[in-house]
Formats: sequence, C-alpha cells, structure tokens
Amino acid sequence: MTPADASSLKAILGPTNTGKTFFAIERMLAHRSGMIGLPLRLLAREVYHKIVDRIGAQHVALVTGEERIVPPKARYWVCTVEAMPTDVPVECVAIDEIQVATDFDRGHVFTNRLLHARGLSETLLLGASTMAPLIRALLPDAEIIHRPRFSELTYAGSKKISRQPKRSAIVAFSATQVYAIAELIRRERGGAAVVMGALSPRTRNAQVELYQNGDVDFLVATDAIGMGLNLDVHHVAFADDTKFDGHQTRPLTPAEFAQIAGRAGRHMHNGTFGVTGNAAEFEPELIQQLEGHDFEPVRQVQWRNAELEFASIDALHISLDRTPTIRALTRVPVATDQRTLEFVARNEAGAAARGEAAVRLLWECCGIPDYRDISPAHHGEIVTRIYLDLRNRGRVDADWIAEQVRFCDNVVGDIDTLSNRIRQIRTWTFVANRKNWLEDPAHWREKTRDIEDRLSDALHERLTQRFVDRRTSVLMRHLRDKHMVSPEINDRGEISLEGHLIGSIEGFRFTLARSEGGDAKGVATAAAQVVAPEIAKRAERVAGAPNEEFVLATDGYVRWRGQVVANLAEGDTLFAPRLIILADESLSGPDLERVQDRLNLWLRHLINTQLESVLSLEAPADLEGSARGIAFRLYENLGILPRSAVSDEVKALDQDVRGKLRKLGVKFGAYHLYVPLSLKPAPRELALILYALKHGGVRQPGISDLPQIVLSGRTSFLIDPEVNPKLYELAGFKVAGRRAVRVDILERLADIIRPLIALNPVTHQGQLPAGAAEGNGFRVTVEMTSLLGTAGEDFASILNSIGYRVRRTPKVVAPVADAAPAADVADAAVNAEAVGAVEGTNPPDTTPAAETAVVAEAAADLGAPGPAVEAPAAPAEPEFDEVWFPGGRRPDNARNDNRGENRPRHNRPARADVPAAEGAPTLAEGEKPAERQRSFRRPEGDGKPNGRPRSDGPRPNGPQGDRKPFENKGKPSGGKRFDKPRDDWKEHRPREERKPAAVDPNSPWAALLALRNPKSD
Repeated sequence: MTPADASSLKAILGPTNTGKTFFAIERMLAHRSGMIGLPLRLLAREVYHKIVDRIGAQHVALVTGEERIVPPKARYWVCTVEAMPTDVPVECVAIDEIQVATDFDRGHVFTNRLLHARGLSETLLLGASTMAPLIRALLPDAEIIHRPRFSELTYAGSKKISRQPKRSAIVAFSATQVYAIAELIRRERGGAAVVMGALSPRTRNAQVELYQNGDVDFLVATDAIGMGLNLDVHHVAFADDTKFDGHQTRPLTPAEFAQIAGRAGRHMHNGTFGVTGNAAEFEPELIQQLEGHDFEPVRQVQWRNAELEFASIDALHISLDRTPTIRALTRVPVATDQRTLEFVARNEAGAAARGEAAVRLLWECCGIPDYRDISPAHHGEIVTRIYLDLRNRGRVDADWIAEQVRFCDNVVGDIDTLSNRIRQIRTWTFVANRKNWLEDPAHWREKTRDIEDRLSDALHERLTQRFVDRRTSVLMRHLRDKHMVSPEINDRGEISLEGHLIGSIEGFRFTLARSEGGDAKGVATAAAQVVAPEIAKRAERVAGAPNEEFVLATDGYVRWRGQVVANLAEGDTLFAPRLIILADESLSGPDLERVQDRLNLWLRHLINTQLESVLSLEAPADLEGSARGIAFRLYENLGILPRSAVSDEVKALDQDVRGKLRKLGVKFGAYHLYVPLSLKPAPRELALILYALKHGGVRQPGISDLPQIVLSGRTSFLIDPEVNPKLYELAGFKVAGRRAVRVDILERLADIIRPLIALNPVTHQGQLPAGAAEGNGFRVTVEMTSLLGTAGEDFASILNSIGYRVRRTPKVVAPVADAAPAADVADAAVNAEAVGAVEGTNPPDTTPAAETAVVAEAAADLGAPGPAVEAPAAPAEPEFDEVWFPGGRRPDNARNDNRGENRPRHNRPARADVPAAEGAPTLAEGEKPAERQRSFRRPEGDGKPNGRPRSDGPRPNGPQGDRKPFENKGKPSGGKRFDKPRDDWKEHRPREERKPAAVDPNSPWAALLALRNPKSD
C-alpha cells in the first residue's frame, strides 16, 4: 500500500444487493496485484475460495487473525481489515463495509484504512450510501459512485415464528435467542440452520450448505449475515429490535435494520422483511426508510492515533490518548488492546518493558484478541505470560503452549462446550500465526488448524442433531415399541426417551412437545402411555408426603416439591375453601381419591394451625352478649377489627369481660381490636388468600405483593390506590393518610403520644421529655418517625388521619450578641424568668420585643452592655414550630393557655367503659383509669390562682363539641362543698397562704436575685 495521494480513489456506495463486493473483486483481478479488506473472517473465507476457484490457490493469500495462507508467488491478498499487511505494495486496494468505522470496538481500524490504505493504481472504498458526506469531508478528491439495488425490498408485517414462509432467515442478537428459535423451528417446521459470527468458518459453511441445498428451509442467525454473506433468502424476520453492542443494550438503528434486511432478495429476485417473536411492529417512518434506502448520513467515525510512540509505556499511553483535530473524527473509547496494556503495565510485564523494542513488542502482545470474552485480568495474565516468554527467551515456551492446545483437543461435549473450545483454540491459532513467536510456527499452525477443523465438524454435528433432526418419526417408533425404555426426567421436568425430548411434566399434568407434523394424536396417545406410570408413582408419593412438602402460594396454587398439583377455590365458608386437583386423565380412580384426601387434610391442618388464635373466637364458651359478638366479629374479620366498628359494644364491657377477651388473645388498642398472634407473616398471607377467594379472587392487585411487605418487617409504606383498602387491613395495616401503618406500630405510636399530651409542663418535675409541648400538645420526635419509618408530609398525613391537628407558629430567631458576656446576659434573662415562675408571678411575655427587653434589663443589672444592633440581614426562609393537638381541640382557646390551671374536661383520663373517639388519647392495654387519673392530679396543696378542684370520679373523654364547660354549682365533689361559684372561691382564697418557693442559694437564680435586690442580704 502507498501514501494516500498516490492512486485514484473511488467510493462505491449503495444499499445491499448492489454488487459492490463483486465489482471490487472484478476490479482487483483486472490488476496484476491487489488486496481486499473484509469485515469478517467468514466473508474473507468466502471471497478467498471464489478467487481461488478462478485463478488458482498458488496466486491467492488469505490473512486473518487466525489464519495465514501465503503462497510464495501470491499476487492477491484476501484479508480481514485488521490483518491487512500495510507493507505490501499492490496495484489495487479495496476496503469493504467502510460504515463499520462507526463501531466503538473496531471502528478506528476501518477509519485508519479509509484514510491511509491506498493502492498503486486504484483504491476502492465500499459501503453504505450514508458514508457519502463523510467521504466528502475527509477525502474531497475521492470520486463517489452510487449503485442502485438490483431488487425491491418490501415490508411483510408480523407473523409468528412457526408461520414464517419458507426460505426465511430469522434474526436474533444472542446465542440464547438463536438456539431457542432454532429449537422452536425444529419442532414446528422440521429444522433450521444456525449461523453466528462466533462460529468457525468451517462450521458456518457447513450450516449454510444445509440451507442452500434445501435440507432445511429456515436459517436462524445473528446480524453476522448482514455483512456480505450471499444466501438464497427470500424473507428476513427480526425476532428482536435491540442488541448488546459490547457496552449496552440498545435499539438497532435504521441503517443496521437495512443492512440485515437487505439479505432478502438476491440479485434480481425481490425480497421481504418483517417482525416476529419479541420485536414490535415497525413504525411507518422506519418502513419507508428501509424500502427507500433513505437514512441519516454518518457525521463522525471512530479514530485512534496510528502514529504511536514506543519510547516508554507512558509515551505509548499519551500517544494512544491523543485527540483528533478534524471534526469528522472522534476519539474511540478505550479498546480491548488498550485495556490490556493498562493491566500488564502494572505487573512484571510492565517492569520488563524498557526500551523502544520492548514496548513495541508489549503493544503487539496486547493486540491478542480476547475471543473467549473472559475477564480483563484473566486475559491480561495470558498476555503477560506470552510477553515475558518472548522478552526473556525470544520464543513462547513450547511446553506451555502445548499444554494449552492439548486442553482444546477434545471433540466430546455439547454445543456450548465445543463453542468454548473453538474460541480458546482461536487464541492459540492467532499466536501461531505471529511471526517469530514460536520455534516451529508451521507445526503449530497445522496443529491448531486441525483441532479447530475437528471441533468445527463436531459442532456442526451437534447443531444438526439438535436443530435439524426429524424427531417425530423417531419418537413414534420408540413410543409404539412394547419394549421401550423408561423415560428420563430432568430437574426442569423435561421427559426424554433415548435422548429425544417428548414433553414436560409438572405435578400430574403432562405437556407434549410440539412435533413437526405427522400423527399428532398418535404421538399424544403413546406419550400418555409412557407418562402414566410416572404419574401413578407421583400420586403415591403425594399421598404419603409430609406437610412440609406442600406450599400454598399467593396465586392460589398448591405446590408439592415446587410443582403445581392443585388450585384453591371458593368454598362454602370463609375458612373452608375447596381444593381442585390439577391432573390429566392418567390420574383417576383410587389414586386420585388418595391425593384429594391427603391435600384436604393438609389444608385443614394449615388453616387450623396458622389461624388457631382467630378460630378460637368463633364461639367462646365463657363469653356472652356483646363480648361474644365482638369475638365473632373478630373471627369474621380474620383477627383484625377497627375499634370504631364496635365502639358502643366496647364501652359496655366491664373489666372482667375484657380480661376474658384478653385471655383469648384479644388486644384492645386505641384504633383496633386485634389478635397479636395472627399478625405474623404466615397467618396474614393465609388470611389474604382466604378473603380474596370470597371477594374478587387471588389475581386482584395486592394479594401477591402484601405478603412480601409483611415478611420484610416494614412498619409503614405508601399505599397503592389500585389495591382494595380492605386488603391492607387484612395484611395487618391501617390506611392512614398516604401510607399504610402496621396496626401494632400505630398502637406503639399512641403509647408514645399519650403521656406527652397528658403532661403538665408547669408542674412537671425534672427535665421535660422529648416532644413535650404546652396546651395538651406534642411535637414530633425522632422516636416517632423512626418507629414508622417515615417523616415530613407522609408522617403528618398519618397524624391527621388518626385525629390530630397541627398548629404552626413562626420560630423566633434570637439576636446574636457581639460581646462575649452576651451569653451570660441571656442566661441571666432566662434565670430571671425562672425566678419569676418560682415566685408565682405572671407568665413572662414571650414576644420578640419582650424577650429583647428582658435581655436588656438583665444586662443592665449585671452592668454589661446590651445586645448590639446589627445591620438588617437578608430575610431568611421562616421556620415554624409545629405542635400537634388531639382532634377537635382548640390550642388557642383561653382555657388551654395554662395547662396546669385550666384543663378542659376532654383532656382528662377516660373512664374504662367510655373509650375516646378515634384521634383522642385512649387508655393503653392494661392501664387502669385510676392510674391515669393519679398521673394528672396535682401534688397536695399545690393550688394555682386559676385552678379548680377535681372531682373524684373520672370523666368521659369525647369530642370537645359534645362537652360543656365545667361549672361548679356548689355540689359535693371529693368530699368538699363549695358554696360559691369558682371565681368567688378563687377570690376569697387568702393570698397569704401562698408561700414563695424556696430558692437554692447555690443556684444561678439566687445570684440573679441578689443582683436585682442587693438589700436582701
């Protein structure tokens, strides 16, 4: 090849089936020498054989990564693009499929050949029409020749895989998909050939020969057929529209669709394309593009610097990372060889690479392809071993490579095993074809080629046996044989007979594998006779199986050892569903009865065990009247009942009856009556299934998801509006606002809140607990939010839903003093307020102005400067203090301003027989009314100016709107009689009786009093 300006340059562009490759071969053979670079080793093999057939093998060389056939008098070179020798001068050079220059992995190689590979007389660039603008930008002197397609290409719509027309190619983008489709075609239509880029040329040619000769009418392939393979394909069907390109799974571009679809209709025969399998119908715009061959032009191609520096590894890295200066070129992502270089540079190979020759050799070793697609570290270790042998010995160790080759020399195994060995031997074939890497390269080339050929033949045989075998006739013969062998069943339930798959079995049901035709009824009858003994054996094992082998899933199916054997159906009552045995006609008579009886016994045991605590509430012997009714309501509701549904009945219960219900496992909560033992995941899952059988079926939303949430231990979660709210209750959750909260967790939250709203901050001794607030309110604490696993608006919605309301007041931002004593001044002000509280003075004014005045006064008393006045700062976002109150309470009511002096009746402890409304504090489980009453009573003699005497008995606790303000009409209360109204009583109380509280002389309050009243000493 020669410099870029030494020959005439032509770009032959057009869609598929335009004869571009044929034209290039003809032009090359018209010269005395030539070279053609092709995108695939498969295509290179095909072109090589065509040229050999015309001019003889002695004049044609084949050079690929794994093959090197170079006769002494070779004039024409057929190569893969990566393997093109750049030091061989030829008259004509052709580069096929130049649009591959956009590929992330190989594109930079095609770009380099496009820019630098030239023939002495003529250079041909072959590719899609989309490359025209890029050719004009990079090679303005190139002559662009457009070639039209010989035949028409039309869209044929969507069809099932089994209904594709003959002479069709079905395209998928993974080996798994290819094998699955080929298996389906074999069962439905008789067989298919398989073509993938990972196959060796020998295997690929043998598979194509099956198709071309008409042995099979279908070809299942990857996008490898899109690169110039000439096949007699009439229709191309896409089984998928996405592919993994080595970096990500992405949709195919219209140009890629066209490259593959263009395989349909060769030369003058029209072709069609369509979709099948997982591929969606093509959009009209895409169809128009494919039929008209009109696509977006290519604007950029991948590029990597080819002028590398080998002075050191660092210099090599720098030269590889160089960026292009032309807009139409973009630097390629890190390729496999560069990743390998980064790995080996960190181990002993990098330490040994000193000097230009050593670095150049290291880079050459990094070019060994990773055919097996193993981890970079594993591939890097192989490269390291080869490089160190070359560096230290001058040759790769013969014993080591012999061991590697010997491992591959084994033709026994399935398709995947043989394919893996072929990928391994390709690595050593590549090494054997490097110059001066081995002591006897000719021997190793022949050795590796022979192993690859034998592996390829074995793989072709396995592919034919799996995807082309006419199994129907073979199966029929064996199934009708009176001396047939017993069927084999694998872990997946597949039944095979003498290696032939005849169907699959699950539980007591047999599914016949689809055949390619013939006597389907006869096959089914014979297969049933083969499977009948196995089903009888299974029935015997099920009849004697322990309970642990059966599982009831949320889908309503009963599984035995993981296999479906029965289905749950609605029964006469909630706790007595029916079981339907899922079996073929092979299971009948006594065998069927034994299975039915065993499963019914297991189901009764399951319900009685999991829901024992609920079933005991159906008709308890020691309960009567409303208590018995409450127990039955719990039984009907599977162990969970909202308290509001039976509030009147609960009010009428005395403590003895409540104790009997508690002995039966019933817990009286603030919001629910429930049976704690039934809240475990297993009983809740069973309860959901039993309820769903009677109400909407087990396929409704929530039945399969809620048991997983219960099992996960979550205390709350966002509700799904599509799920029936009753299902949340049956799962053990209360729908509160936007979330569902576990009922026992909701009761624990009530237990946390109840003492806070009962607390009197004025009379409380010691440090106030977290969350305490004035006026029978509380603030949200971390303990509350951690308990429910949520905060913010979601937590607020829960509080709102259970009857609490919030008061939001702006927080006062205290001014920041400049001088250090300002903190002392603030402390003095706080102490002054405390002393005032101790002395029984009026509550201090808490407005910002009043607080500033107090601080200034305290500063004056101490002789310290007052707070400095700062320049007004930018207004900050206001912060609010949120205090929550029981629903219906007015925290701004004058009667609630001083909680210890004027407490409303509805804040007092509730009587045991009169529960609070939902949303107001309620007695906790086991708490006695007297205890609650004592917790609210002031200490003896601790009267307040606005206080009032308390009656002996507890008062009902209900909504405020249903209560009247307390009025003392002089009636006896607590053994005392008040002859005058409350206000008169307050006024006649002698003020002298109030003694000032004693102040600790060592406290800061005493110091502050001394400062304010120096004469007190």
